[in-house]
Amino acid sequence: MSVRHGFYADWRGGEYEASPDGDRVRLYATRDADGFHRTGPDRFVRVVPEPDVDRLFYVSTRCVWRGEPFVVLGEQDGWLRLEYSGGDARIAQGMGLELFDRDVYQAWAARDEVRDMHEEVV
Repeated sequence: MSVRHGFYADWRGGEYEASPDGDRVRLYATRDADGFHRTGPDRFVRVVPEPDVDRLFYVSTRCVWRGEPFVVLGEQDGWLRLEYSGGDARIAQGMGLELFDRDVYQAWAARDEVRDMHEEVV
């Protein structure tokens, strides 16, 4: 299962990473397509009116690590960057999580240590 975290859009039969911007949506692709322009290696963008998008949605990958709920922010070399979503600072501190920002606790965990990894779509 790949780790997805952010906005996505269905447009003209395809699914794209997306970024809403008022009445427009930026669609991102990893290869060249009609109307897209290159912004970097393997990165192409096209801006479309929001009403032209079939569906705009937000995906979070979630899991359980050491018995507690987390959001998966990313993956690198078999390690997952996790953010504690349980809301209890005492538990986060007791787990030795890194204080990333005010009331935001994160950690790196080996992918094979997490359980119940799944996507939630809003």
